[in-house]
Formats: sequence, structure tokens, C-alpha cells
Amino acid sequence: MAEPNFKNRTLYHGDNLEYLRGMNSGTVHLIATDPPFNKNKDFHATPDSLASGARFADRWSWEKDVHDEWVDSIKDDWPAVWQVIEAAKLASGDDMAAFLCWLGVRLMEMHRILRDDGSIYLHIDHTAHAWVKAMMDGIFGKKNFRNEIVWGYTGPSNTRRWFPRKHDTILFYAKSASSTFNRGAVRVPYVRVTGTGHNSLSRGNRTDEEVKTLEREYERRGKVPEDYWTDIPGGGHIPKNERTGYPTQKPLALYERIIKASSNAGDVVLDPFSGCATTPIAAERLGRRWVGMDIWKGAYDTVLDRLESEGLAVSDSKIGGARASNKDSKRLITFGDITYNTDPPIRTDDNEVAAPSLKWKIQRPQEPWEKMTHRDMFNVLVKAQSNRDGVICAGCGRVLEKEFMELDHILPKSDRGANHILNRILLCRPCNGRKRNNLTLSGLVRANKRKDVGWMQNETLAKLAQDNAALRAEWVRDNFDTEECKQLIKGE
Repeated sequence: MAEPNFKNRTLYHGDNLEYLRGMNSGTVHLIATDPPFNKNKDFHATPDSLASGARFADRWSWEKDVHDEWVDSIKDDWPAVWQVIEAAKLASGDDMAAFLCWLGVRLMEMHRILRDDGSIYLHIDHTAHAWVKAMMDGIFGKKNFRNEIVWGYTGPSNTRRWFPRKHDTILFYAKSASSTFNRGAVRVPYVRVTGTGHNSLSRGNRTDEEVKTLEREYERRGKVPEDYWTDIPGGGHIPKNERTGYPTQKPLALYERIIKASSNAGDVVLDPFSGCATTPIAAERLGRRWVGMDIWKGAYDTVLDRLESEGLAVSDSKIGGARASNKDSKRLITFGDITYNTDPPIRTDDNEVAAPSLKWKIQRPQEPWEKMTHRDMFNVLVKAQSNRDGVICAGCGRVLEKEFMELDHILPKSDRGANHILNRILLCRPCNGRKRNNLTLSGLVRANKRKDVGWMQNETLAKLAQDNAALRAEWVRDNFDTEECKQLIKGE
């Protein structure tokens, strides 16, 4: 495992994607987080509360919130995730697809920075739960799915057309089969079943005395809670001594159970959406190291105030100094300082990217031409593979409108093919579907020529498209900074 390149008790202020990308791979034991849910509403903290001023808009737009780089990365490295996003776009709209794209690139990084014995607990509700579950299957692998924890609660409701929606979901995934799970640390009181006409334990061949002995032992030890939790108040019912006024605050008991179950003393716990710092507080109470991230500027002061109220911190003013009001002056606490940072950590590992199927490593800085987006490469190759009737498919030689063409790798990613334009080609949809991530371009051509496939229409045209694409890609590499190249990339 790599060494952490971040300090214990660090709060990062800003967009968490850059901080996640800056963390060394395999350095976090547990991620416990509560991201936005795509509720299509604005959230505001209670006025005059500890979190006064905290707010965020849980609204998403494909045009405003999605970057080409994210789309390209997901398409290239996580095709199963892209399929989920495309399905969500059709079934639930652009806003859901935008939310999943935004969350997906962050989950990719979370997967990378987890240790092999690590786990992630992601809090979600019915709004996007089904799509997020499918997306996490694609990233963490369905074999690493552990639980869909139902966190149930009660409260008044005025619904008239459906049952009251009174639960959230916590998706629990492991990084691998070696993940930590401390059954004994999360036992709850065993409740004897009464009034049912039979004992709560299976009798089998046991005598009455043996059954009673076993029941007493269960009562002493307690039991591991099932995957539905109703013993921790939810739905806004935060214990009075914990309330900060933060709009989506969760009780400490919820995250303490998670941290006890899937980490040990001294392990690193991360919350990329730390909000009012419930996860860092719970981690500190349980003797874990922690890192928090949030775009809300008040997270730093909130975590310090909450630590002080818990008796875990002592402010400067209580040891003879002035209470710090700016982030450059740290408040001393009993166990060491909290680090506030707006700059991402600098990677000190081998800079492994968040790609699952191959451990491709960036050994040098990329040239500008290597960072072209899918859209840019598509525009260039449309010109390269065009003839007077349309665009030539490099796999079968068919000439079709550009709308029927798709960007693909010449050498597939599974064979360590690069993502830049020198390794790209345009194929018609049937050829792209046949090639997938298993065949090279030459392998696709051979397959299309087989009698049982019979998809090759004009091998001469297909070869012409391949040659022209290669020549144009090399020209772009060598002339990337020219005005002519910029116009070509724009599709002009």
C-alpha cells in the first residue's frame, strides 16, 4: 500500500474531485459519505444556527454541470458506468444523467484511493438510489456488494397517493474479499420474542433449560443488527446536543456504527462530502484518523466547534491565546492541530489512474494534443475519413452519414491502447458493437471478412479510411498549435 500524502485531521475546502485525484492510491481504509441526492431543490441551514449560511443547490444540468473530460474518462475506462448513465438519461432525464456523471467520476477516484481491505458506505435515497446502485456495481463490482442498508424512521406525513417515504438507503461495498468487518463491535441488544407461542430461538432437540441458557447468552452478547436499521432516529430527528442547523445533518450514532463495523483504531476514514463534519467527529471519537472535504467554507469552524463541545478540543483562548478567526491561524486542540487546505495533495505514488481493467500508469506529462476530447477527435476524423457521399467506416468500408459513426480505439484499452488521437478511428455502429474492447482494428476487419459474419462491404475503402485517419492524426500532433489545426478541431 502507498503511503498517505495527506495529514491526519485535514479539512479540504473546495470541489472534492481535485482533492480525491490528488490522494495516493490505496491509502484510505473507509469512506463514509452522504453526497447530494439529485432532489432538484435548494437546501439552507437553519438561521442563527452553528451552520448558518450553509446552503447548496441539489440540481443538475447536462449543459452546466458535466465536463467533456468526465464523459471521455467514463466512456474509455468504465464502459459499464456509461451504459448506466445512458439508460438513466433515457428513463429519468438529462438531470439524472448529469448527476450520475458528476458522482461517477468521484466514485472512480474513491475506488482508486481505497485500500484492498477498505470499504465504502454511500448514503442515498429513493430519488437516485436505483441508478447509483447499478453504477457502483460497475465500479466496485457486484461481487463486492455487501449490503443495501435501509435506515428507517418515522414522523408525520400528509401523503395521500402512496405510503409515506420514511427511509434512506446506505449502499455498502467492499474493495475486495479482504475487507474489514468487525461484527462484535456493532452488536445491539438482543430482544426476546414474546407472545408468539414459541421460543425466539429454534428449539431443535434442546431442552427448556438449554434454550433458556442460550437466550441468556444472546442477551449478554447482543446481536449483529440486520440490514434494516430503525434504532437510530432519522428524518431530521437529530439529538439536541448534536444539532448544528445544517440542512442534511445526520446523527453521530449512524456514522459511529459504520466506522466501528468497517475500520479499526488508527485507520483512515474519509468523507468527501463532510458538510457539518459528522463523519470526522465520529471518527475522532472512535480513535480513527480522518480527512474531510466540503465546498462549504464553514466546515472548518464547524468541526472545531463540534470537537470543542465534545470535549475533544481546546481553543486558543482557553490556553492564553486569541481564538483564531482565519484559516491560516490554527486553533490548538488536545490531540494536535487540524489542517485547513484549499490546495490538493501532491501525488507521491506512481500516479496510477482510476482505470479498473488495466493498471495503466502515466509516466510523463501529457502533451496538449494527447488531451483532445472525444468531440475534438471526432471532428478531425470525420474530415479524414470523409468522401463525397459521407464518412467511410474503417472497419467495413460502408459510407454513411457522420451521425452513424462512433469513435473507437485502434488498439483496445485491454491491450494497453492509449486514449489519444493516434489510436482512434471512426466505425459504424455495427462494427463498433462487434469490436467492443476485445478486438484490434485489424482483428475487426478479419472478423468482418469471415463468411459467417459477411459484414465487409468494401475493404479498399476501409483501408483508405484507416490510412487517411492515421495521416491526419499525425498532422494534428505536429501542427496542434496552428490556427488551421484549431479550426479543424472545432469542425470548421
